[in-house]
Amino acid sequence: MEARNRTGILEFILLGLSEGPELQPFIFGLFLSMFLVTVFGNLLIILAICSDPHLHTPMYFFLSNLSLVDICFSTTIVPKVLLNIHTENKAISYMDCLSQVYFSMFFPILDTLLLTVMAYDRFVAICHPLHYTLIMNARLCGLLVFMTWFVGVMTSLLHISLMMHLSFCRDLEIPHFFCELTQILKLACSDTFLNSTLIYFMTGVLGVFPLVGILFSYSQIASSIRKMSSSGGKQKAFSTCGSHLSVVSLFYGTGVGVYFTSAVTHSPQQVSVASVMYTVVTPMLNPFIYSLRNKDVKGALGRLLSRVTSCL
Repeated sequence: MEARNRTGILEFILLGLSEGPELQPFIFGLFLSMFLVTVFGNLLIILAICSDPHLHTPMYFFLSNLSLVDICFSTTIVPKVLLNIHTENKAISYMDCLSQVYFSMFFPILDTLLLTVMAYDRFVAICHPLHYTLIMNARLCGLLVFMTWFVGVMTSLLHISLMMHLSFCRDLEIPHFFCELTQILKLACSDTFLNSTLIYFMTGVLGVFPLVGILFSYSQIASSIRKMSSSGGKQKAFSTCGSHLSVVSLFYGTGVGVYFTSAVTHSPQQVSVASVMYTVVTPMLNPFIYSLRNKDVKGALGRLLSRVTSCL
């Protein structure tokens, strides 16, 4: 398909995970089931936190925001995949593709920053327990969440503003199941030096620095835990950090996996399969990690479900 201009007339073709028609029902069922589990699981976490006064603390305030971001991230990608398979139409308009690029960058940035904020919250709670309520007050928590959203909005807008100046002059087939920025840049016939430079720079700033902050927080937490005399205190500290560490490992592990897969292979299909872990599986698993490893969340979910069943 030939690009005529940079308006909504232009369309891209999403090749998806596989072009084989025999695999489409399986892919449709897999994505639909994972999407429903993601939305339902994260929505349960949000409802449990909102309905239980015991969970009205900074840690669970950040967790509810993380669950909301996971729902939005999956909603950005999966419904379009399902629609394309169902209608057997792989086209996506230029403006829809721009929107998908924007939100597929925006929500992972929020994930990264929220995980960093949650690590700081655990650092204050364990290393400075006597000053926790004073430091992590409602105003600071609100400001931290606002800053994560602000940084996400501005960074994504910067990428999109540069992308809108690109021109496309060849077949616009994207070897992916969603509009991924680096794949679109490969289709541009204009200079993409600024776009690529911004990607590398922002990956370092919003990928490496938050990870360094998380690692520093947990190094201080580990040092404080070693100094604890009671085994009960150590166990409680490990239990509050275990879920967060698991989510951080899953998030960064899948992200790094996608990066190295794209670096070592020339097969777009393998990169797409690896991206499923990062974009679909990780948001789906987060509620299970927090509900299975956290007694407070597990108890809140039990009370929520009990109230729901009693009303039926």
